[in-house]
Amino acid sequence: MMEEPGQWRMHQKTFQDAVHGAITLHPLCVKVIDTPQFQRLRFIKALGTCYFVFPAATHNRFEHCLGVCYLAGQLVCALQSRQPELDISEADILCVQLAGLCHDLGHGPFSHLWEQFVSRARPEKHWVHENASIKMFDYLLETNNLIEEFDRYGLKDQDITFIKEMIYSVPGNGSEWWYKGRPRKKAFLYQIVANKQTGIDVDKWDYFLRDSLNLGIKVTFDYHRIIQFSRVIPVGEETQICIRDKESNNVYDMFHARRVLHRTAYKHRVVQIIDNMFVDALLYADKHICYLGSNGFQERTFRILCRSNEEDKFKHAQRALMAACQELNMKEELYDELIPPPFSPVKNHRWIED
Repeated sequence: MMEEPGQWRMHQKTFQDAVHGAITLHPLCVKVIDTPQFQRLRFIKALGTCYFVFPAATHNRFEHCLGVCYLAGQLVCALQSRQPELDISEADILCVQLAGLCHDLGHGPFSHLWEQFVSRARPEKHWVHENASIKMFDYLLETNNLIEEFDRYGLKDQDITFIKEMIYSVPGNGSEWWYKGRPRKKAFLYQIVANKQTGIDVDKWDYFLRDSLNLGIKVTFDYHRIIQFSRVIPVGEETQICIRDKESNNVYDMFHARRVLHRTAYKHRVVQIIDNMFVDALLYADKHICYLGSNGFQERTFRILCRSNEEDKFKHAQRALMAACQELNMKEELYDELIPPPFSPVKNHRWIED
């Protein structure tokens, strides 16, 4: 039986967030959060190796996903309140929140560093974390029997398709509407979590603010005003989220914040050197580290990317990363404690010197 809004609001959960304060999430979002696949995001640093240079930048993908879920709900509810003619349903709101919550499920160890490794180890795969997020989302629903929970809150197969399209989709050719989750009149819903038209979306708002807080870098844009002065307007054959012209300076500040973060932290000279060191270690370990895959055969690290489910991929990849660190600077006895045979086949140590 489908839950009525009055009933499910009794089961909402409140989280204390470092950026947004007390945020309250839908019970279905809490069900997703409580799965092992989502909980693994607690151990994936949002800024990868940046914390070697900026010691406080140890925040993780878990808190970022909660923040994006919250902001997605704030924006879509504001549009629903101001423009009832848009016919934004409760199912639309919940789907947008779930897309924000699950958009980074597919990140590997050290976030974007893993993508650098895969692009060099298996360039033919064209691996991106957004596509892995969709696979992880499917796996999460299947292994935790959440389809019934989705149905309980009124979400059907079309809604699940809609959530995955918001997480990742490759644009079609021509002017045809190729999305299956929602009709063309609701095109604006696809611009909330990841906006491919303007680049102004809730994912960026959260990571700009969260990264700047933990990096100790000041940013000045105000997403509350962007939400306040956003409206959905027809643009050509589709509807698009537009912002009042008087907010142009605020939008400029948002993109300037992105530039400052890239210049100061993401592309910091030492951070890039450390990234390259880790990728080199993984590529070296890739030739030696083996594990038993889901099919019972030993597979090398990079084969994790094509043979087993997404959770297994990253579980073994994180272990392989520890083994790769041994190649750089771990003592052999500590390495043997962390990674017992058959996970320690490498004997040629390469030490880092000043």
